[in-house]
Amino acid sequence: MLVLGIETTCDETAAAVVRLTAPEGPGEILSNVVRAQVEEHAAYGGVVPEIAARAHVEALDGVVAKALADAGVAIADLDGVAAAGGPGLIGGVIVGVTAAKALALAGDKPFAAVNHLEAHALTARLTDGVAFPYLLLLASGGHTQLLAVRGVGDYVRLGTTLDDALGEAFDKVAKMLGLGYPGGPQVERRAQNGDAARFAFPRPMFGRAEPNFSLSGLKTSVRLEAERVAPLTERDVDDLCASFQAAVVDVVANRAQAGLRLFEARFGRPSALVVAGGVAANGPIRRALVELGAAYGLPVVAPPLSLCGDNGAMIAWAGAERLRLGLADGLDFAPRPRWPLDAMAAAPGAKA
Repeated sequence: MLVLGIETTCDETAAAVVRLTAPEGPGEILSNVVRAQVEEHAAYGGVVPEIAARAHVEALDGVVAKALADAGVAIADLDGVAAAGGPGLIGGVIVGVTAAKALALAGDKPFAAVNHLEAHALTARLTDGVAFPYLLLLASGGHTQLLAVRGVGDYVRLGTTLDDALGEAFDKVAKMLGLGYPGGPQVERRAQNGDAARFAFPRPMFGRAEPNFSLSGLKTSVRLEAERVAPLTERDVDDLCASFQAAVVDVVANRAQAGLRLFEARFGRPSALVVAGGVAANGPIRRALVELGAAYGLPVVAPPLSLCGDNGAMIAWAGAERLRLGLADGLDFAPRPRWPLDAMAAAPGAKA
């Protein structure tokens, strides 16, 4: 099965062609084109939805054409066209979904509207052929969730963030310290030369049985300490980043451990601990999760760095998995700014 995937939910315009050869994966990525918008948003310290949508309109045709050319295929060769139908910035989602529908209609191909979160959830099957069920830590700029992935379309949210997402917290800390955008890589880079023990930041939710996250208090603590020692020297910034990142690593490992316990209590032993999303690119977080997996005797699967951020390959793969099961969507599908994987959320009032 050969599927074109389109991703436009935030500030990456992406398209890819993926081949599904075996039901459990791994798959074959024939092309994966990502056009980032860092320069367009850098001056604002974050993504501006209107600018992002306009940039998607300008870039998408060329990105799709390059993805097809790189893969050496034409629309006629495809078995389906997939697009991220949400959740995300609705202007961008509309651009991608509209383009995918047009291609599917023109080529008489089935269309799959993919939940962006499901695409992250299934990436480990694309890269490593991970078998169901497994525990997923999805950590990005917009989402922080612990999910039991039991099958295509079968997800149970075990924990989530009660306020900021992990990537959002990194970006906000970077902005308050005058670092560049996106913030995660900047904080990680500065933390390498810092003293992680200088500032005693809190570890919110640490030790609680329910595997939820809360980052706003930690973020506020960084701001208060930065104000206390201002004006900041380069050493101060390094130490603040190192101390913040150390707190995040401790929290992530502890919350993932709570997620494993809850998973085992409800569903038995998972096949693996999987981490996906942009924050999965953070080296110290990956290493902490590998240590946790080793303690539990579980493999820890993290996508290669090129698949941690938003990309078309994960959309194409999720579309292929869905189309293989006959889960095509009609051309009347409406793009969705919010689209939780698990309607029965684990934490009332928590972010979807």
